[in-house]
Amino acid sequence: MRGLVLFALLLVTFPALAQYWDHYANARFGYEIDVPPDFVGQGASDNGDGQLFYRLRAEQELAIWGGQLLESFESEVAQRQSFASAENWALTYQASTPQWAVFSGQRDHRIFYQRMIALCDEASYAAYRVEYNIRDLADMNAIIDGLNRSLQATGC
Repeated sequence: MRGLVLFALLLVTFPALAQYWDHYANARFGYEIDVPPDFVGQGASDNGDGQLFYRLRAEQELAIWGGQLLESFESEVAQRQSFASAENWALTYQASTPQWAVFSGQRDHRIFYQRMIALCDEASYAAYRVEYNIRDLADMNAIIDGLNRSLQATGC
């Protein structure tokens, strides 16, 4: 009987938890990603490459965008890391393959985490960058895991 009650509670709980993640798809570049709870979209960018989302009460920002590769995926990643360093972010983590890259950094009490993926046409990429307060580090791990799982190219 207890097992039946537990099963019934799980059936009610899982859909309630899942409903809080939204979905963002970008037709211009051909990518999609799930957007975490409480992040409010600010509308698509003027050029249609992505969108900003804010979680105001937690001082968190999620930027999602796509772009054209001017040279190679690896050079775009290196350029984005260079931009972060120029903005006084101390890069604390980097990992990459020819198809994806992640890097993160810290500046004062703020942390950023960025993921980039090569898209199907091999001439463009999709990326997200989340910035948050260091006090939220433990809570952001699950959000970053969800973002990483859901960022993907469409139409390949």
